[in-house]
Amino acid sequence: MGGVPSTICGTRIDGGVVRSLFPSVRGLREFSRVDANRATSAPCLLLSGRDPVLELNFYWTVEAPDVTHFAESRELLLRIEQLRNVDKTSAVGNNGGISTAPCNFRGKNYFTLTFRLPQLSPADPTHRKDIEKFMRAYFPATVRTLGCERTSPSPQT
Repeated sequence: MGGVPSTICGTRIDGGVVRSLFPSVRGLREFSRVDANRATSAPCLLLSGRDPVLELNFYWTVEAPDVTHFAESRELLLRIEQLRNVDKTSAVGNNGGISTAPCNFRGKNYFTLTFRLPQLSPADPTHRKDIEKFMRAYFPATVRTLGCERTSPSPQT
């Protein structure tokens, strides 16, 4: 996939939004286990050689997740550090972010996307604005790609 990708994990994205996230964009390739036809949690990575430079994880759940717990989870290996701009649906940190939205699909009610840049120091806030800009562009585009725009959770029985 050399150069700045125009599509990441099935979602079209402006190259300018992506360019600021990576120190080098040469030799990027995608590895994805995401299947848009199944509500199965899965990773999608952008690799430079063997090294991951962007880690996206797609999750579908019945109940709305606790965004802060999800982002800071050591069990999920997210470790998004120094969270800011936290609300019930999103959070941005020094090395990644998380957003969730209603998405009624295959028995699940919510779609959650986590995003992490493993090459960034969790203590360095330098790229926080770039991370927020990426999430503000990529998450809504992914929600549209998945067809979740106008869905709401199913009532619990």
